[in-house]
Amino acid sequence: MAKKKKVILPAENVKVIMNDVEMNRALRRIAYQIIETNKGSENVLLVGIMQRGVPLAKRIAEIMAEHEKESVPVGALDVSLYRDDITQKGKYIEVRKSDMPFTVTGKIVVLVDDVIFAGRTARSALDGLKDYGRAAKVQLAALIDRGHRELPIHPDFTGKIIPTAKKENVKVEVMEVDGADRVIIK
Repeated sequence: MAKKKKVILPAENVKVIMNDVEMNRALRRIAYQIIETNKGSENVLLVGIMQRGVPLAKRIAEIMAEHEKESVPVGALDVSLYRDDITQKGKYIEVRKSDMPFTVTGKIVVLVDDVIFAGRTARSALDGLKDYGRAAKVQLAALIDRGHRELPIHPDFTGKIIPTAKKENVKVEVMEVDGADRVIIK
């Protein structure tokens, strides 16, 4: 049974910058770029960065499998304990269990996140990934790139680049977590 879409109206001072159709289109583009860059999906693993990177990685894997006629393994990585700001955010961090049902050794790993901002989450993911082996190559996919990097990290695959002010808040909502597919900015 298909999940029923929940209609969410934007609150005041909230701008919808990507709806469900645009999100799906961006995820398809990312999936095809991953296939093209890696000359297929053989030896490719997708690792979603918790929380919203995981459902995005699963969707990208489905698109890739549909196109390539072979499944693409998907893992889930919690980067909470690898963050460099854990001492500042310590009591506010919710630690979840990573689900990495494979070794990454010798594989092409695509880390998938919803939004890239300062680059610190991606750096944390790189630190966490090494606990699961030594990847042949690591690539980064982000649905939204909002700029303001503090580290020299740039996604290989991007759904949409959105120039923002530092004080603005960009939120990706996914059906699996939030009941709707959209990207909003406050």
